[in-house]
Amino acid sequence: MSVKKEIFGHTENGEEVSIYAIDNGTICAKVTDFGANLVNLLVPDAHGTVQDVILGFDTAEGYFTNSDFFGALIGPIANRTGGAEFVLDGQRVQLPVNDGPNNLHTDFDHGTHKRMWHALTGENFVTFTLEMKEGDLGLPGNKNFTVTYSVTDQNALTIHYHATTDRHMILNPTNHAYFNLNGHNSGSIENQELQLNAHAFTPVAEGAIPTGVIRSVEGTALDFTVSKPIGRDINEDEEQLHLVGGFDHNFVIDGWSDNGELVHAATAFSKQSGRQMDVYTNLPGVQFYAGNFIDCPSGQGKEHSTYGRRSAFCLETQYFPDSIHHENFPSYVFGENRVYDSTTSYHFSTRQEH
Repeated sequence: MSVKKEIFGHTENGEEVSIYAIDNGTICAKVTDFGANLVNLLVPDAHGTVQDVILGFDTAEGYFTNSDFFGALIGPIANRTGGAEFVLDGQRVQLPVNDGPNNLHTDFDHGTHKRMWHALTGENFVTFTLEMKEGDLGLPGNKNFTVTYSVTDQNALTIHYHATTDRHMILNPTNHAYFNLNGHNSGSIENQELQLNAHAFTPVAEGAIPTGVIRSVEGTALDFTVSKPIGRDINEDEEQLHLVGGFDHNFVIDGWSDNGELVHAATAFSKQSGRQMDVYTNLPGVQFYAGNFIDCPSGQGKEHSTYGRRSAFCLETQYFPDSIHHENFPSYVFGENRVYDSTTSYHFSTRQEH
């Protein structure tokens, strides 16, 4: 087990950007102090061939724009907020109107994924810390974020999030890694299989904003309770698919009880590579995005790759999007008497099917 640090580039202000490789001898995760973003995830296939299974860029400069949010550590508020505003403790908070009339991922240019974080390394982990003062991005509260990436002996990448705020504030960070279990530059993920331990989801209206309803997946294309190829039902004639160009929905994870215990949220598998990824989290939801609108310009991805539509999928663990406007959703408002703390773990293994 080791952690190695290298120079990854420089910001426009001349700050040195570093990348840290966390390696257990089987899998290796590389993370950067620019944005606390996940850059590489090197995992062997069923034959022992090691490949990078997430989309991204070879240099820090790629992450300065990163319009698809490859590997991004999104915060303080991941996903969408209806009307790009909310009221908390009688105060109206305005967010950037950056996704139609709504807000997506707080701030494209100044969110947590575009900040320099302070790094502390250990035997098998890197801990990043970031402070955001009262009024930063127009948000209430002095906030302190800690994100720890670790690689375990069980071939898991674990992300632990911890955040405090001295005033009530929405906190809903996530990681926006794009996975392709055949390798980052191997094309469509529609033949890769997914099973979600979620018998319900939160349907959306125009603009991909949840309606507030929690609906059973039974009888819909969004039923992943039994493993199936991602592309099998993605083009079905269903309103929920038309609204977001395929799968891009929050799923309600079975067995969540708000007690801090990790539950099994998802299993992804590729018959081609034999790689399997199991996702565990203590959060109530997971946004499954099938990469319907990936648009990475020609040759700008890792190894001069071009990433196109549905060339990767995301499993973003989270509180339900737009919960501030839906009292029946689990609350993501934190403050002096409620500290944000969550863990998500991606376990890798291999199996062969003939």
